[in-house]
Amino acid sequence: MERVRSRLMLSAFALALGITAVPLQAADQQLTPAQQQFLEIAKSLKPRSGKVALPEARVSLDLGDKYEFYGPTDARKILVDIWQNPPGAAEGVIGIVFPKGGSPLSGSWGAVLTYEDTGFVEDSDAADADFDTILSDMKQASEDSNAERKSQGYPPMHIAGWAEPPKYNPQTHSVVWARDLLVEGDQVHSLNYDLRTLGRSGVLSANFVAMMPDLASIRTAAADFAQHASFDAGARYADYDASTDRKADYGIGGLVAAGVGVAAAKKLGLFAILLKFLKPILLGLAAFGAGIARYWRRLFNRRAE
Repeated sequence: MERVRSRLMLSAFALALGITAVPLQAADQQLTPAQQQFLEIAKSLKPRSGKVALPEARVSLDLGDKYEFYGPTDARKILVDIWQNPPGAAEGVIGIVFPKGGSPLSGSWGAVLTYEDTGFVEDSDAADADFDTILSDMKQASEDSNAERKSQGYPPMHIAGWAEPPKYNPQTHSVVWARDLLVEGDQVHSLNYDLRTLGRSGVLSANFVAMMPDLASIRTAAADFAQHASFDAGARYADYDASTDRKADYGIGGLVAAGVGVAAAKKLGLFAILLKFLKPILLGLAAFGAGIARYWRRLFNRRAE
């Protein structure tokens, strides 16, 4: 299994090295038309480091020289044009963060950032949320959606389980969970690692996309990245004013349910929220990582389309 993943990642690194180790003109001459197309897209991206403001979320990123941020326009190019996700994958995305030196073509992890204006999410249910039931419903939702996925040209996806069960940190007002996903045709399981940080009026989401063997490193990366993103003064969780602010219709359990599947959210009475909150599971937008693996296999191990 690890050898298969290594071939996929080595293919990615081979392209990245071809870009950086030789002059671009020479590298261009060595690429197939399909590879050339992805290279041109990558060369058009404009990453930023240092301090980045996300006014739509009232969040500030202090990335220093450790991370690089790609804005919404670049994020769409990455998700749709390079990683070959459906166009809907880019809706609501306010940016993508990569570790310094990483890129959409390097095989490194990327954190897809979104913000949902949910209102204040109360955390009093965090200790009592039934995450086992949510997992069961999430699996059923995935299986129920596979016929629709196939009809739209996407392979069936199966939920193997929690790679990391949901856990709430009351000090940072953040919740993390990770899903172990298997897309038919892929020999390596994909990893979706979610970090949600609660603010006064909404939730900042960072969805880390990688492969299951990367779980330990992604866990460390997510914990570190959380220290580089914060709500601005007046928008923090502690700034909530019960006399004036809108409160969400759900707590931590509902936040997780709405983030992992239709069936679970329906059972919690959240279907109306799903239309603006959930990235639809039937399009496989929960499987960005699997999309990366399929992309590399298709690009390098099959004839270029």
